[in-house]
Amino acid sequence: MIYTIEVQLDEGITADSELVERAAAAVLAAEQMPEGCEVGIRITTDDELHRLNRDFRGVDAPTDVLSFADDGHDSRFVVAPDQPRYLGDIAISYQRVLAQAAEYGHSPARELAYLTVHGVLHLLGYDHEQGPAEAARMRTREEEIMTILGLPRE
Repeated sequence: MIYTIEVQLDEGITADSELVERAAAAVLAAEQMPEGCEVGIRITTDDELHRLNRDFRGVDAPTDVLSFADDGHDSRFVVAPDQPRYLGDIAISYQRVLAQAAEYGHSPARELAYLTVHGVLHLLGYDHEQGPAEAARMRTREEEIMTILGLPRE
């Protein structure tokens, strides 16, 4: 499947953008999303995730990943049915990637891929904050996709 995944690395961040693209595409393929879906992913800093978390969720604290799904209900724009489907944007804190990789005892690459998978699943409607059953469903799907990527839990 062919998807459009735009990865933006903020200044000074040396994350593996190809891994991010691969991880996002793996989720979209595993979830059988139609070709042409679009996702934007920004790898940024703790400070920026803190600001976004505060401004958009009302939580005055840094976090590792945020997803901003496009619900498709913006009536200002009309999109032809044959146009690509824009799913939304994800922001990932690279500082959290490094810290959590060390904390959990795995590679920064695995953590970066995991947060990407987690964020894309949120764009597709998965939400671990909706209770234990949904959290378990999301975690299972994350691990299935991480295995597909060759980055299973160590």
